[in-house]
Amino acid sequence: MKAQSDIYQRVTDRIITALEAGTAPWVKPWTGKGVTGEIIPCNAHTGRSYSGVNVLLLWVAAEERGFSRQRWLTLKQVHAAGGRVIEEEVRHSTEICLYRPLIKPELDMDGNEVMDEEGKPKERVVPLFRGFRVFNVQQCEGLPEQLVGSRIEATPQWAAHIAADQVIKMSGVPIEHVLGDDAYYSPVFDKVRLPQQSQFDDAERYYSTVLHELTHATGHQSRLARDGIVAFEGFGSESYAREELVAELGAAFLCAQLGIEGRLQDHNASYIASWLKTLKNDKRAIFRATGKARNAAEYLLARVEHYSQQAA
Repeated sequence: MKAQSDIYQRVTDRIITALEAGTAPWVKPWTGKGVTGEIIPCNAHTGRSYSGVNVLLLWVAAEERGFSRQRWLTLKQVHAAGGRVIEEEVRHSTEICLYRPLIKPELDMDGNEVMDEEGKPKERVVPLFRGFRVFNVQQCEGLPEQLVGSRIEATPQWAAHIAADQVIKMSGVPIEHVLGDDAYYSPVFDKVRLPQQSQFDDAERYYSTVLHELTHATGHQSRLARDGIVAFEGFGSESYAREELVAELGAAFLCAQLGIEGRLQDHNASYIASWLKTLKNDKRAIFRATGKARNAAEYLLARVEHYSQQAA
């Protein structure tokens, strides 16, 4: 149990360090110049995208080290591909987490198995985390070209983003554009209110703002019924800080999935302070937030796929 707890603390400390430096690690973790095909970090060998807190950890590492690729390999995979880690990079791997749910019998206080109404043993899921290390492909040499990946051009400013427009349209959430400076989701009216599109500096900022508010909307009772929305305790509350963190991460995941440059919300000192307080008080908070954000992003993307299949 100690090793698992240490992973929670190490990951949380990694995010806290980035926040204390004045940067939210999920904000603009890639640039418009030389954006790679994999905005969501992926394993270069399997092609599988990383998820949850691992996305943040790899974004932070890439930003700090100036990597333009979001492709990663274990040391074993580097060697299997015929490559090697550059000598001066050997000590600079990035720790990420492997999650595996363990199914165990549910026991009573005396250590006896608990049975259900049908007389079958009840089971419980015990999350098992362990850390392992990966290297960015730019820390390696001798890798096949297909593992390193190629660059793609960024989306021009204010070009309509078809995929993002589909997410917005299929979300089922009414969106109202009005003249003004406020952007928010109202749980009472189940509606997103935004300034006019012409008030935004560029398309990326507009779309990322909409996706932030739509992530909030997934918490409505009729959708994912998230506590931060269903049991709203007011602005400035601890639950509000947690919900804002979920919305930030959800928007970041959606932007990355859709290929939108990550120009998310501008953060003042009070936002940063509230997140730092939440993370310092609970080393599991970032894991919960990334899990809920992932669920929110997948909910919105699944609606697009569902309606696309119906229209086919």
